[in-house]
Amino acid sequence: MPDDESTSRAEQCEAAEREAAKQRPLAQAEAERVPVNDTTRAVPDRRWRRDQR
Repeated sequence: MPDDESTSRAEQCEAAEREAAKQRPLAQAEAERVPVNDTTRAVPDRRWRRDQR
């Protein structure tokens, strides 16, 4: 039955595309992730005052 084979191949292709679509935002988020050390570091007082002007 060639129709069944092509249907399952199409479904496999769609499943792979869906999985790839799920992985893209995860990969992007990982690439943009900021290490915890960078987010908890104290800001020098001089820089804070300069940014407040």
